[in-house]
Amino acid sequence: MVQAHINRIGTALPPHDVHQAFISFVGDLIEDRRDAALFRRMESRAGIAHRWSFVEPVETADRHVIDKQGFYTPGAFPSTAARLARYEELAPGLACEAIDALDLDSDARAGITHLVVASCTGFVAPGLDQRIVELAGLSPGMERTVVGFMGCYAAVNALRLAHHFVRSEPDARVLVVCLELCTLHFQQTTELERLLAMLLFGDGCAAALVTGEAKGLALKDFRAVNIADSAGAIEWRIGDQGFDMHLSGEVPGRIQRALAADMVRNDEGGLLRGTRPEDYRHWAVHAGGRSILDAVEAGLGLAGDALDGSRKVLNDNGNMSSATLMFVLRDILGKEAGAGMAMAFGPGLAAESFRFQAL
Repeated sequence: MVQAHINRIGTALPPHDVHQAFISFVGDLIEDRRDAALFRRMESRAGIAHRWSFVEPVETADRHVIDKQGFYTPGAFPSTAARLARYEELAPGLACEAIDALDLDSDARAGITHLVVASCTGFVAPGLDQRIVELAGLSPGMERTVVGFMGCYAAVNALRLAHHFVRSEPDARVLVVCLELCTLHFQQTTELERLLAMLLFGDGCAAALVTGEAKGLALKDFRAVNIADSAGAIEWRIGDQGFDMHLSGEVPGRIQRALAADMVRNDEGGLLRGTRPEDYRHWAVHAGGRSILDAVEAGLGLAGDALDGSRKVLNDNGNMSSATLMFVLRDILGKEAGAGMAMAFGPGLAAESFRFQAL
């Protein structure tokens, strides 16, 4: 049976770095001195230096931070309709930038047979998949699939679909696009837990070409594991003023305990499929936050540098939801040959994973 390979990954980011501006903006919102001090302490430990957005921050004469377009005006944050209109306007162009970064010639582009799009930060019909086909000059008759509202582990599900397409149709050439505009859903609130969750998220897009050509990262087995009694730990609902994220502070601890238990069991039914961490040269772990990466490192007993790639993506971009894992995989392409493990965590609370071989 033909094995699917990620041959190339291209990425794209919006033009504006908003991380420090967001910290200043939130500083104007928090009135409680203890909450303000805790927010400053947590942001200094977040392991994030940059996050990117289409929102353009500016500083006023009295050193308050606002956004140039007035999208986030204190006391008048936009409705869900306004946010989704911005998604419809901006998402297709960013997707095309990531596809262009694949550096495919016209013949390679024309040869794409399938498109899989993952996104949880916007909805529109005709869909983002149809707009990509039109704007990127792809065949209008290709097979299209949308993976929607799955959150941070959606990249694994999108790649799983590409894996199955190639195995069932050896000549398939699958374009996978993971795009998120998380900064469209910032909320006006003084609740510290919600502000700390918003501190993590930025925008980004990644595109991957998956084919049967033995080049890049060979995809192996995929596996999903649910963590019991954790359905409320990550929640993502559509509200009147954008999509409301609940990210419990218990998530890192639950992940660490679940992975540690998996290590003790260490059988064919676990995430490691009976193997040991030292069997893997490459680790591609979704950079959901510094505490998430710390939990994975501690739960699996990984070497201190095992997640350096994920930490760099977090530092440079923040958590871009489904696009994040693809950025980590991009940086593994072309590095030393060896076995790899990829995993991401999201609503459920669930872990989605796959093994790969870097060629």
